[in-house]
Amino acid sequence: MPVIYGHIFNTFRGYNIKTYSSTFVLIMYSTHKTYIRSDKQMTALLKENPSLLLFLEHFEIDFCLGEITVNQICSKYNLDQTAFILIGNLYNDFYPNEQDVSAIKDPEILIRFLKNSHNYYKDDKYPEIKGYIGQLKTRQNSENIHLIEQFFNSYFNEVLEHLNYEDEVAFPYFYNLIKNNNEARKDFSAKEYLEHHTDIETKLDDLKNLLLNHIVLDKDLTIRRKFLQSLFEFEKDLRIHSVIEEKILLPVVTQLEGIKKNE
Repeated sequence: MPVIYGHIFNTFRGYNIKTYSSTFVLIMYSTHKTYIRSDKQMTALLKENPSLLLFLEHFEIDFCLGEITVNQICSKYNLDQTAFILIGNLYNDFYPNEQDVSAIKDPEILIRFLKNSHNYYKDDKYPEIKGYIGQLKTRQNSENIHLIEQFFNSYFNEVLEHLNYEDEVAFPYFYNLIKNNNEARKDFSAKEYLEHHTDIETKLDDLKNLLLNHIVLDKDLTIRRKFLQSLFEFEKDLRIHSVIEEKILLPVVTQLEGIKKNE
């Protein structure tokens, strides 16, 4: 065995390599996620947490970014940096605080992000999950598959109702309030929206439990794994979506309503 007399740290093909003279020790990925700040390089953050790719897509930002920082991205795309960082940190499992939420200067960016999320759910995630169910039906047309299909169709109808309500009622009200014009409905408020708001991601947990604990399906392990992964991804993004609405957007809108009332 060679004598270990020093070491350096390098990165090789996504793994951390610790080099001891002629000895190499492979270190697995860290589960730690960085708190996003303005000086952080976005590409490094993406390598650490690939789910930030979806975060960027919801902002309509190309992920081929080179070495630019979060601050540079916000300047390039004319984005409210506080809002951008708050939402990005949700994908890194950091919860927003009231002080940062109150510092948002352009809340319109929140509505744009949420509407793009809606398009992703309807045009991307729904067809993807339906496709996996269809593959399972074709390969093993059992009662269990039909049960899963009925459950998911019923669930997504609820999701669509929720998304359409936001797109047609809530978001136009919020947008007009933010723009301080007189088109905002007088018979609607943030409080009414909150009373109507439901955590649409919770029923996905029931579907996951069916697949993991109760419904036995033969074969097709690869399709079922992709199906479950897609459900987990969908659930996480829906949960972030709900937090943005309840903990970031609504406090901003409530504050604007107070200002409007006192004018």
